[in-house]
Amino acid sequence: MQAHAFVLHLTRARKRRDNAHALKENCGLPGELWAAVDGTALDAADLSAETGARLFQPAYPFPLKPGEIGCFLSHRQIWAEILRRDLSHALILEDDVTLDPDTFPRALALATANIGTCGYIQLQDRPPQGSPRLIDQSGPCRLTLADIPQLRTSAQLVSRAAARRLLDASETIDRPIDAFLQCHWHTGLRPAAIHPAGIRTIADQLDGSTIQGGRKSLTEKLWREIARFRYRRGLARHARASTAPMPEGLQ
Repeated sequence: MQAHAFVLHLTRARKRRDNAHALKENCGLPGELWAAVDGTALDAADLSAETGARLFQPAYPFPLKPGEIGCFLSHRQIWAEILRRDLSHALILEDDVTLDPDTFPRALALATANIGTCGYIQLQDRPPQGSPRLIDQSGPCRLTLADIPQLRTSAQLVSRAAARRLLDASETIDRPIDAFLQCHWHTGLRPAAIHPAGIRTIADQLDGSTIQGGRKSLTEKLWREIARFRYRRGLARHARASTAPMPEGLQ
């Protein structure tokens, strides 16, 4: 199988450059740095052409930040590149993670063995919530499927078929990429996850998040908590009714 690694790197984030190169060298696959889309450099016309409000349910309650738009567009570029190069699958890493040399190779091998069945596998730095279904296991690394996938796109393996499906479902966007990936009733794809995966986020040791939000008043913080609660309740309702297919062998 032809596989490739892409390390998403925002060119202006110079403090992350050495880490990005280290990821490329140590990820276990032939790879390259991929210049991430800088959402802050997009003009209003570009932003409005890429985004739309309330495209599907549950409606995302918050406005998209330019950095979130740039992040989503960066992943879409790589999905398109997977198809253009006719790759069987690709490893996508963001430039603010580090890899454990003992656990990551095992997790990557587990993901590779199951990518044909699952399509999209998160390599998570956080343990799963609730009681997800167990798909496969290698040592301590557990491949599971949750009703609602966890947030974050720090590291993932994506098949060619999944890349095509996600591209088709995201011609216009209305929420951050990790929130989009949770919505399998819209995409038709249920992301699986591996934890532990030998992934650790180190943004605070580099230059902090490249997706910045301003200071919020107490009233706005309260409103956001209420909106977030309602949105999560909507996620649970739609997840229960989802007709997205399960990976083979899971029902």
